[in-house]
Amino acid sequence: MDYDTLIIGAGAAGMMCAAQAPGRCLVVDHAKAAGEKIRISGGGRCNFTNMFATADNYISRNPHFAKSALARYTQWDFIDWVARSGIAYHEKALGQLFCDTSAKEIITMLQKSVDEAGAHIQLNTSVQKVSAIEGGYAVVLSSTKGHQSLTTRNLVVACGAKPIPKMGATDFGLRLAQQFGLAVTNTYAGLVPFTFSGAQHEAFKDISGVAAPARLEANGTAFDEAILFTHRGLSGPASLQVSSYWAPGDKITVGLLETAHLHATLQAAKETEGRKSPHTILTRLLPARLVPKLLEDLDLPERVADITAQQLSKLTERLTQWQLTPSGTEGYRTAEVMVGGVDTDGLSSKTMMAKTQPGLYFIGECVDVTGWLGGYNFQWAWSSGWVAGQSINEDL
Repeated sequence: MDYDTLIIGAGAAGMMCAAQAPGRCLVVDHAKAAGEKIRISGGGRCNFTNMFATADNYISRNPHFAKSALARYTQWDFIDWVARSGIAYHEKALGQLFCDTSAKEIITMLQKSVDEAGAHIQLNTSVQKVSAIEGGYAVVLSSTKGHQSLTTRNLVVACGAKPIPKMGATDFGLRLAQQFGLAVTNTYAGLVPFTFSGAQHEAFKDISGVAAPARLEANGTAFDEAILFTHRGLSGPASLQVSSYWAPGDKITVGLLETAHLHATLQAAKETEGRKSPHTILTRLLPARLVPKLLEDLDLPERVADITAQQLSKLTERLTQWQLTPSGTEGYRTAEVMVGGVDTDGLSSKTMMAKTQPGLYFIGECVDVTGWLGGYNFQWAWSSGWVAGQSINEDL
């Protein structure tokens, strides 16, 4: 064999695996630079993990699959590596850890470790063909230098998934899995803004740029974070989180205020400021530009003192359980992740190797393990890449 290990993809999972894999290891990537998705993540500061990461923060047809990798290489292991590398970081919110300076520090840390392991990264290179041969795999590569044929004992698929096609993202990893008889689950864009049509779309265009804390819920799963109205629809952390649980045609429920807080505010206003309008009172609780859009079809009285029980009920429902039906999402163009992927039934949770195809590994985003917003997907890349590298290490 020309190589002990060939890794397709020089992203988070691929470089993590290369840093662990011994022997002759080659990492190939079609991009001009390694770790491009790391570089642009977190506004250029890379939300590299989450302090609270557990398997409960991931979506998969098998909710138990991620437990082994996440337990064997935890967020604390990666945090320790970051600290030992002299990279300053901070918690932004909800356990999300970001570099103080630049995401490039994480890329440099990974590349240094890959170099120390003796692996080589070959960029501007695409995979044209993969075939199983006795004891390994034959691979045809294409680059500016022409075609290159090589053989490898182990093949690691770490080429990501469909999001951000402008960076060259494709479904290559999924097609390769199917080539070798592995099933692929239904896939769709996740952590992505919602879009709306018709009157709702026009209403949201008028309040584009308005943000507010909210509870967003879809199909029984809710998140308490900010929402952001856009000229296309609804974005912000809460919207992105819920999008991974939403299916076309489903409603989402927006809770902008808690019932008790709303009722207490209105009752106090009735007693001391009864002549003021409901609009005036509610702008103390919600962004001023948002309030008219929320109230325009509720037919409320001019004075807060005159609100009837029926009107209060409708107002409460609007502000605590606002039902909306998105027309869709912005799709893979702006999605941060792909939900679904290579079916985990065909993979070992301890090694990430295909059960029916020795030496073939799938790690990172192409696997049917999708994390929440907030560093969880990077942690899955580190954990899955690490366990695959350890398996290769033990095998060699």
